[in-house]
Amino acid sequence: MSDEAGVPEAVRRKRPAQISAPPEGVVTGPLPAPRPQGGRSAFRVPRPRRTPAPRPAPARRRRRPIGWIALILAFLGLFAVGMGLGVSSGFDLGLFSGPDEPPPRAFPVLEPSRPERLTIPELKVDAPVLDVGLAADGTVDVPPLKRHNEVGWFDGGPTPGQFGPALFVGHADTRTGESVFHDLGKLKPKQLIEVGRADGTVAVFEVNSVEHYDKDRLPVHRVYGDYSRPSLRLMTCGGTWLGGDQGYSDNVVVYASLIRARK
Repeated sequence: MSDEAGVPEAVRRKRPAQISAPPEGVVTGPLPAPRPQGGRSAFRVPRPRRTPAPRPAPARRRRRPIGWIALILAFLGLFAVGMGLGVSSGFDLGLFSGPDEPPPRAFPVLEPSRPERLTIPELKVDAPVLDVGLAADGTVDVPPLKRHNEVGWFDGGPTPGQFGPALFVGHADTRTGESVFHDLGKLKPKQLIEVGRADGTVAVFEVNSVEHYDKDRLPVHRVYGDYSRPSLRLMTCGGTWLGGDQGYSDNVVVYASLIRARK
């Protein structure tokens, strides 16, 4: 956008990205507690029925359970032999005991902590993070133009590392040239994004995909509504310059998932 005269009114109002906000009803923060349901519970323990007491059976001569005793002794003998073979041969008899500790989770989950810095090594991006909320028209706000080289974190959603999508927005360019997310669309799957957090941890995310959407057809539930694991969304404007108040035609969205964290 080198032509200052062609800058849309949306840019001068500090909202060039025109990013759609979550629709009403879409979860953007911690999941609310479930509402109590009326009526009777679907799970009910049946009341025991009364039955007449059984009549005593006629006395019988008790037999000695010699067969059962012999069977138990034989099993114990085989078990002892098996233990001895295991010790001498190194055979693993671990099926007789549970694991020492539960298996690790398939992905990490972090405690809440505000993001402070976002780094994308492949794009040579290393930017401070500031909080943004909703603009007056209900869209997600972006950093002021005078701070266009900073990244905005939407503080109405999860922090990076919590369950759900942490949303970061930034300018692609301004009237003076390229901005922090100018090359966002060049990211590739498997490349890394790092977020430094206030608690001293660095959350490391791996890019899953980079998508381009018409700004009027943003799949808001896919962008904002996936709480299956900790994830990241990076968004900026892109596509064709339409001019006037329309700005760019598209939104560029990067999807990434948390793979590890370090101090």
